[in-house]
Amino acid sequence: MRNLLEKNGIQERIFAKVVTILEDRKLILKKGTIVDSTLIAAPSSTKNREKKRDPDAHSVKKGNQWYFGYKGHIGVDEETGLVHHVKVTSAHEADVTAVPDLIYGEEDCVDGDAGYTGAEKREEAIIRNKAGKKIKYNISRRPSTLKKLSRSG
Repeated sequence: MRNLLEKNGIQERIFAKVVTILEDRKLILKKGTIVDSTLIAAPSSTKNREKKRDPDAHSVKKGNQWYFGYKGHIGVDEETGLVHHVKVTSAHEADVTAVPDLIYGEEDCVDGDAGYTGAEKREEAIIRNKAGKKIKYNISRRPSTLKKLSRSG
């Protein structure tokens, strides 16, 4: 079923129509976008009809845990919390590579976790800024780059 939907682009057309309706009703304001991703598990077993693994799914290590499947990336309107962009990739793809597909390019700022470090330097993300203004990227720092506060003071 997933392959049939994907092959015919049905889910993209439905989602695009929903977003257009939300934009027409001014429910998506395009002032800011929050980007995030989540892992989507897929069976790694070959005990299916085709006796094959899903060729689009891959393994990735997060912390000390291994996962097999996909990664779902979303762009959410900062003001309303409504999802306006969705992209699904293999689990091993870096979060930062999805940014150009998750933003309008008209927003003032993009917020994300440490997985999006360097997004503001990526050529594709700079080109997406259609309004000619610089988008401010508010990206969390990785915990390992933060300095511990001393107890003295």
